[in-house]
Amino acid sequence: MADSQSIILHQYEASPFSEKIRLALRLKNLPWFAVDAPVIMPKPDLVPLTGGYRRIPVMQIGSDIYCDTRLILRELEQRFPLPSLNLPMHEGSSLMLSTWSDRVWFQVSVAVIFGTIGDLVPEAFKKDRAEMSGREFDVKAMKAAVPIMQDQWRAHLMWIEERLVGGKAAGVSEYLLGTKAGLADVHAHMNVWFTARNVPDFVKSCFETAPLTEAWYNRLNEVKGRTPSELSGGEALAVAESSFPRLVAASTANEHQKFVVGEKIAVAPDDYGKDWVEGELVHADHQRVVLKRSDEKVGTINIHYPRAGYMVRRV
Repeated sequence: MADSQSIILHQYEASPFSEKIRLALRLKNLPWFAVDAPVIMPKPDLVPLTGGYRRIPVMQIGSDIYCDTRLILRELEQRFPLPSLNLPMHEGSSLMLSTWSDRVWFQVSVAVIFGTIGDLVPEAFKKDRAEMSGREFDVKAMKAAVPIMQDQWRAHLMWIEERLVGGKAAGVSEYLLGTKAGLADVHAHMNVWFTARNVPDFVKSCFETAPLTEAWYNRLNEVKGRTPSELSGGEALAVAESSFPRLVAASTANEHQKFVVGEKIAVAPDDYGKDWVEGELVHADHQRVVLKRSDEKVGTINIHYPRAGYMVRRV
């Protein structure tokens, strides 16, 4: 049974960002609970926890809610430092790499996948993603662009191959930055997994010129961790309602916008899913911002966001 110390991941199977966290949990061999969230809105058991933030995955530990995979990975490393994924040479560089993986390469992956299988996608999904992104989900245009975007996708994959070739020359070719898998590998794995799941023949053809990358990808897929326990959305809400947020320093040191603890602010992603979440500021620094909110279904919760990639403003 989940309690206030349990890792609860609100996710769904086909989500590449969820797979990023699932891979990290396998590498760290941590026990966790899976809540299968809806792929599209509405998300009645998620919104009370996030205040309207809709992107997946979301990690819950008690009544602390963590948004965005970069912050989720940071929190997992802080709470469960062994075995570490933030290995030497991964510090900082893995976060830089995540911007490439989560934004640039991910958008290319989306174009390749939905340009290929877009006719099979339900209309409700297309409408939801159009609302989320603020632009039309244009399958016809994606189809026309497939050859161009496949070339782009393969070019991104070959960056991994170049890194592994360099590692092989130095005698450390198994993973991107050494002989052990770390955060850089977790970020880079996501788009290969996402695309291989949906258009496997295309990825197989790309591996023909990237043998080290294929071996690297297979090694990561073979990692065995704990099998997650299933949890319903209602049960996750009950865990939050019966918990208290973890103590965090009430500080806004070196804030360029001169925020003060206790004032009302709002946070939203800066790329898509721009749903502003309002709350009382608890903590802000160069890496994260923490809001306190209250909801009748969960009581008082703290919601944690990263700073990079998120807009913060006064209400």
